[in-house]
Amino acid sequence: MRAAGRRRATESLASDRRPPPPTPTNAADPWQYISTPVPGRESDASFCSSQPSIASIGRPSAAITDKSYQLASIRTINAYLASLSLPFSLKPPLPSAKDITETLKFLLHRLGFSAQKLDEDLVLKVLKVLKCPLKLNKSALKAPGTPHAWPNLLAVIIWVVQIVKYNDHLLNSPSNFEDNSMFKYTANSYLNYIRGDDHSVDALDEEFMRELREERDKIEENVKAVEGNVNELEAKLESLKKGPSQKEALEQEKALLEKDVTKFHMIIEQLDGHTLEVQKKFEEKEKELEVKVAERKRICEENEELKRTIEEQGINSRDAERMKRELQAVEREIEEADASRSGWEEKIWELDSEIGHKFKELEWLTIECNQALRRLKLGIGFQYQLNAKGSIPGDVLGLDYKSVLKPALATFAEEIKRSSVEKLEELISLRQQSGENAAKIEEKRNHISALQSNIDKVGAQVNLTREEIQEYTSRCAAEARKMVEEVETEVRNMDVVEKEASEFLKVSPTTKSVTL
Repeated sequence: MRAAGRRRATESLASDRRPPPPTPTNAADPWQYISTPVPGRESDASFCSSQPSIASIGRPSAAITDKSYQLASIRTINAYLASLSLPFSLKPPLPSAKDITETLKFLLHRLGFSAQKLDEDLVLKVLKVLKCPLKLNKSALKAPGTPHAWPNLLAVIIWVVQIVKYNDHLLNSPSNFEDNSMFKYTANSYLNYIRGDDHSVDALDEEFMRELREERDKIEENVKAVEGNVNELEAKLESLKKGPSQKEALEQEKALLEKDVTKFHMIIEQLDGHTLEVQKKFEEKEKELEVKVAERKRICEENEELKRTIEEQGINSRDAERMKRELQAVEREIEEADASRSGWEEKIWELDSEIGHKFKELEWLTIECNQALRRLKLGIGFQYQLNAKGSIPGDVLGLDYKSVLKPALATFAEEIKRSSVEKLEELISLRQQSGENAAKIEEKRNHISALQSNIDKVGAQVNLTREEIQEYTSRCAAEARKMVEEVETEVRNMDVVEKEASEFLKVSPTTKSVTL
């Protein structure tokens, strides 16, 4: 009889192990859960049952009348309406009744409740089903554009907008439960637990935790390998950064050019000094010219005196004409000699000035060439030295550059070309390696972040599943204790019944004998 009592208790326990009711969704008929509430399970449309909504978490009741909160809420609602390209919006600070009505009708349509006109009873029933924490009366819906009804109505609208956004997110996000190991583990564990197969549940937990640990170890190994690669690539990047960059080369070239500029200023100062010397020489020449002009004037006066003396002498006409012709011939010769002399003097002055300019240019070019040769570091010790007394270019320059400098420059140019080609090839290869390394580093970082996010999601799901299992286990344990108490009560009752039956059996023979 005790065994029979235990069997009945087991059957009653199995009868209570029924799956929870299905979660309602907005994709189905929206009226199916309005009149018939689900026992033991609250609707998911209210965001975790009786918890406060997103709009009311952490907000006091005074926030509804706050102007800044109202403007922020209106901006949120208008942004949602604009994202769907709707022709109406809420205009702050107090929208029109028509815009508010159209907004409410549209939100009800998005929740699955179609209505040609705004029905106050329908709105209140929908808010009650969704477990809206804000109270709304019919007068606010009949006159939505009034200032006293607008704050509460705005809070309800922003709350419904958040629910609609969440439903849109659920509809637009694809479900990948087929390839989700966490979902499979949760489903199998839940099914085994419903069947009462605790051994399968424990084995599934151990296997899943082992897989998680293996996956965690693999991820840690991959992370360590990626960190090693990152360190190596960072070391290579540092070595590349330590080398001379293009900016440093340009700065060095800039410093050399600044030195050249200072030298050019020194040359200009020297040229200014030469200009002063030339001006002094020019003044001396002008003084000499004045002396010669005075001498010429004196000679002319002497000639005039000679003419007068000759005129005073007694001569015949033939001698006078002959003397006149000779005098004219001498004057012509003197004029020609003066003209040729002045021409030669001008040519000499031009040649002297041109030679001076050319010599100064040669000095400047010689300084530049010597500086360039020192920068090139040819190793031949060649330097230009001007000789003002030279008659040929080789004597003026001081050395035969064709036999000494030209071969060294040709060799240096070949070396520069060869080294530049090598450096260019090395630079191209290093740029390619740097780009590939940067792409690999970015890819590894993205992979690491994706793995970390997956680990966090799986850990959160495992914790949530554990909490649900613990809650269900505690509830089942309470039911089991209750049923054990009932079984013990029935056992005690059966013991009492058995005692009574045994006493009845003992009393029955005496009763039969008395009856007989």
